[in-house]
Amino acid sequence: MPQRTIVITGASDGIGASAARTFSRQGERVVVVGRSAEKTEKVATEIGADFFVSDFADLAQVRTLAAQLKEKYPRIDVLANNAGGIMGERELTVDGHEKTFQVNHLAPFLLTIELLDILTDSRATVINTASVANSLFGKLDLDDLDMAKGYSANRAYGNGKLANILFTTELHNRYNAAGISTAAFHPGGVATNFAAESTSLMRVAYTTVLNRFMLTPEQGADTLVWLANATPGHDWISGAYYAKRQLTKANKQAYDAGLARGLWQRSEAMVAQDLDKADPRH
Repeated sequence: MPQRTIVITGASDGIGASAARTFSRQGERVVVVGRSAEKTEKVATEIGADFFVSDFADLAQVRTLAAQLKEKYPRIDVLANNAGGIMGERELTVDGHEKTFQVNHLAPFLLTIELLDILTDSRATVINTASVANSLFGKLDLDDLDMAKGYSANRAYGNGKLANILFTTELHNRYNAAGISTAAFHPGGVATNFAAESTSLMRVAYTTVLNRFMLTPEQGADTLVWLANATPGHDWISGAYYAKRQLTKANKQAYDAGLARGLWQRSEAMVAQDLDKADPRH
């Protein structure tokens, strides 16, 4: 089998780094993307991979990342949108969006849209890291995606993960016929530092002795690796949500086709607003 190009965001630590190591051992061309320059370079150097640094709390950096990827890689076989996390108090990014929503959904949405030509030409698989938090906490309101009302760290995170699943579905609906396959997955409770910035009670589990009872990053990355290596349409269903390599039930809102279309349209508009602010010609 020819060597594939696999781009993984949030790959400087946790399940992203673990998946990068696995794909590298399998002989794939891995592209490591992370927020921390030091940690991202360390993982990339360890496995002999290319790397890029991008902070998803700044959409200009996401656009730069997309341009860099398009310039260097004529083909991308797998895009793993794995970057994300649960935050603390409500905070707006430099782009004017609630930080949790931007980092978990808007940034990977933008990155994927910017790469659509390459992804369709490559007949790529796009994998979005979601979470059971979509069911536990998610309650998406298209008229308040930045959560100006009723904010909580848990609900913001749940909404972001629910948005990942809705994006997975709508990306399938719009581009599967053009060659793109999509999946979202829940990695399980993994002992990583993804909640380090949070004031949520989740931080207690992820940053104390309780994390000894959680999955290892390797275990958490298993479904991501499986989705990337297995055959969409044969081994798994494009547009669906998985856990432990099995179809799994998501928040009931995840099955609302109108909500999925509406989220796509609102996300496009939010990204376009950022373009307007960044470019006086708009």
